[in-house]
Amino acid sequence: MIVIRTPGGFSLRVHARALTVGAVGTLLALAVGVLAVGHGDYPMSPADVLRTLTGGGSAAEQFIVVELRLPRLVTALAVGAALGLAGAVFQALVRNPLGSPDVLGFTQGAATGALLVVVVGGGSTALAGAAAAGGVVTGLLIYLVAWRRGVHGYRLVLVGIGVSAILTGVNGYLLTRAPLMEAARAMLWLTGSLDGRGWSDAGPLLVALAVTVPVLLACGPALRMTELGDDAASGLGVPVARLRMVLLAAAVLLVSLSAAAAGPVSFVALTAPHLARRLTRAPGTNLLPAAVVGALILVVADQMAQRIFPQQLPVGVVTGVLGGGYLVWLLATERRAGRL
Repeated sequence: MIVIRTPGGFSLRVHARALTVGAVGTLLALAVGVLAVGHGDYPMSPADVLRTLTGGGSAAEQFIVVELRLPRLVTALAVGAALGLAGAVFQALVRNPLGSPDVLGFTQGAATGALLVVVVGGGSTALAGAAAAGGVVTGLLIYLVAWRRGVHGYRLVLVGIGVSAILTGVNGYLLTRAPLMEAARAMLWLTGSLDGRGWSDAGPLLVALAVTVPVLLACGPALRMTELGDDAASGLGVPVARLRMVLLAAAVLLVSLSAAAAGPVSFVALTAPHLARRLTRAPGTNLLPAAVVGALILVVADQMAQRIFPQQLPVGVVTGVLGGGYLVWLLATERRAGRL
């Protein structure tokens, strides 16, 4: 345990292993990112990429790196970090290792918003905005339906699963009503893709991360107290209902803007918090390690989607295959341990 003291008299306790995992994960994500920026029809060495990023390089290299390839990398890092954070918050709120936006219906809500725009005939900008709005409206709906003298974890899970099933049916119907070309475009978006992403896609999510990360970190100690139970946490002075509302709002915002930026990329929000806890071996939500692991997962998955297969795949296909395999392994582990 490392204790960091600030000049104002505040102290912050950090687990040394968690700090190491965060630092190593960040370096790995950046290293993979540099390799990713150098890959393409105009190959560049890591040294050329770094020189270009620091202001060197030719005008052509500046255009290729800064305008064409770097936005995709930044979007991948931001989406992975946002999903990792949101997944850690959801799992802490519902006190269930399987709690994630994919299971609780928030991802399906974002997809519904986007598909409504596809059926109406809106452009890509309207699609991204509708996806964000769909996720936020779904989060509000689930919260209101699950509210009964507060929002408890099991009730949130049950309502979320029900809403997810309803929205899955709605999404299937909307796809049948969309024009053929628009339906094909919507299917690519629903898979989760980073193709053609620009700074306008990453910008709103980066702003949301800058706002929500300090809020989530500030709520971390109170969230740890809720693990003792609502009554015990209330006795210690934690406003449980208000805390859940703030955390849920922040997590839904991150999920919705992630879907707007790259589509509903599956399983990152589920696997990143689990891997972060296994790597850090530290109690609590491990918010920052989960964000770092999520960013690393998505960057690596994007490189696998571009390089391993004969034809480039959407990144959501790779995360779905890897995450689905991890989910099966997790269920088998939980069953052997007698927790299922």
